[in-house]
Amino acid sequence: MSDSKTIFFISDGTGITAANLGHSLLTQFSDLKLNKQFRPFIDSVEKARALVEEINSLSTQSGEKPVLFTTVVNDTIRQELAQSQAIFLDFFHGFIEQLEKHWQVHSSARIGRAHGLEDNPSYSARIDALNYTLSTDDGLGAQLYTEADVILIGVSRSGKTPTCLYLAMHFGVYAANYPYTADDGSEFGLTPFLKNNRSKLFGMTIAPDHLQAIRTKRKANTDYASLRCCEQEIQNIEELFLREKIPFIDVTRRSVEEISTTIVTQLGLARRDA
Repeated sequence: MSDSKTIFFISDGTGITAANLGHSLLTQFSDLKLNKQFRPFIDSVEKARALVEEINSLSTQSGEKPVLFTTVVNDTIRQELAQSQAIFLDFFHGFIEQLEKHWQVHSSARIGRAHGLEDNPSYSARIDALNYTLSTDDGLGAQLYTEADVILIGVSRSGKTPTCLYLAMHFGVYAANYPYTADDGSEFGLTPFLKNNRSKLFGMTIAPDHLQAIRTKRKANTDYASLRCCEQEIQNIEELFLREKIPFIDVTRRSVEEISTTIVTQLGLARRDA
């Protein structure tokens, strides 16, 4: 029996939903070694049968049944996959069936609805938010801060840009960010643009040794990546947060998903993703 556990993420669309939901469950089994296989666009019986043959062959060779996470909408294809020698976990069917019974209506059974263009207002809102975030990244477009839902501030490489992008893409939040560096002096202060939008400010801090490791990957053997510089900048930025009463979060051991959700929740931001 193989030490690696094989996981299939199967969908008749892009597979994004199957992967996201599956990964959420798999985080509870962090000690396992996983062999992840992605199979999007399984949108015909022929493709399903070919995949079942692949799964069955793998199951026989390894001596262990793979796990299938699926979001297949088509019932015929779903039933074909369910016959495989695997643990079949269907994210859609059981829930949709219960909702149909509760509301006494039939679902549309259409592929790709979760990430498609059916909901144009939501999709457009997220694209607009993404464009805004790109226009105001890393201190750019400060004159646009009046349009922001939130302005993230923190030292360089503390995770501001990934968080802004996540907020825009998943929540439709207009997120700008402003970086502080050693060039700003020994005592960080608020620029006029930040002062005029101080109610939107949210700080991000990080452990100095973790920041040093991140900066070293980018600019090794520089003062920018030295522990001394990282410690000084973190001290300065945290003093700014406390002095100006700016809410902030330590991102050292948090995922971008957790950081983003915390910001949205703490600031009570209106989401445009629904």
